[in-house]
Amino acid sequence: MFMRDYNENPFIVIWELTRACQLHCLHCRAEAQHHRHPFELDFKEGKELIDQIHGMDNPMLVFTGGDPLERKDVFDLAEYAISKGIRVSMTPSATPNVTKEAMRKAKEVGLARWAFSIDGHCAKVHDHFRGQSGSFDLTMKAISYLHELEMPLQINTVISRYNIDYLDEMAKMVEDLNCVLWSVFFLVPTGRGKESDMISPVEHEKVFRWLYDLSRRVPFDIKTTAAQHYRRVVIQQKFREQMGMSDEQQIYYEDALMKGKTGQFDGLGRAPKGVNDGNGFVFISHTGDVYPSGLLPIKAGNVRKTPLAEIYRESEVFKNLRSPDLYKGKCGVCEFNKVCGGSRSRAYSVTGDYMESEPYCVYIPKAMRKKAKTK
Repeated sequence: MFMRDYNENPFIVIWELTRACQLHCLHCRAEAQHHRHPFELDFKEGKELIDQIHGMDNPMLVFTGGDPLERKDVFDLAEYAISKGIRVSMTPSATPNVTKEAMRKAKEVGLARWAFSIDGHCAKVHDHFRGQSGSFDLTMKAISYLHELEMPLQINTVISRYNIDYLDEMAKMVEDLNCVLWSVFFLVPTGRGKESDMISPVEHEKVFRWLYDLSRRVPFDIKTTAAQHYRRVVIQQKFREQMGMSDEQQIYYEDALMKGKTGQFDGLGRAPKGVNDGNGFVFISHTGDVYPSGLLPIKAGNVRKTPLAEIYRESEVFKNLRSPDLYKGKCGVCEFNKVCGGSRSRAYSVTGDYMESEPYCVYIPKAMRKKAKTK
């Protein structure tokens, strides 16, 4: 199986087309505004950026915002990218912009998937989180349009203290909506997001184990964001399930898992090995600024001045993020750091240092446990 070299090219590119949005979500990374910024990348610059993205071994491209539907040229940009063979997805906000006509146009130009955010099992929870009454009902109506048009549905959910008590209900709703992928985000306190809205480290671990158990019995796929330590939980659970292996098989299997060799494409374009901020992942803002991710606000350059490939490959920030042996604290000595690495965004948001340990991980690495025993 082809394995992309993340030192050279990302697996996924997120382009924030605009920060304009009609919602006022509690967690909004972009701190979205009602009006478009006058210095957004224009259509010509957008096409040039798409050419650069295609030249980086053709990674996946996601249009985000704000609300990408606030740009009238969004489908023209999508059509141009798709004509070059790029797989394009979009994450619009559930506003009156989401019409059946817009979805039909998306299908006509060939968008791979449409993603909607649902952050509660009912209107009360969801609308509070999204800062807009009626958002839940509008989302459900839009999803019904999507099913009519037979387009695949992805649901994005941010786990926070507002919905952690309703995860079983959320999972049932996702299944009932015939979702192909549930993309579960774990809150990072940046933008409007607050640390007080996050679940605790122990709750992170409990949700990870719950997600793994869920993944074994539901028809939809599950992907996590800002939850790199979920990979460690998956590996640990798989080890437990493989106890019947011989010692040689166990060693081989563990080594393969730790190096990401057992990952498989699932038909949805997901990575065969984990991505992290700046490591297989790159974010481009509405004005062309380049960041390791939208949740890690350390600017590495601007595509108006420097080619995207040069920023991704040569920036000191990106190079550091692709060097897990340089991570500090327990992430630096953890046996899972090459397959996990912790959320660099959360480390930065909580500690001010993107190379520090993941602050919401409860795991104690073997090296630290051995050192404690020898004292």
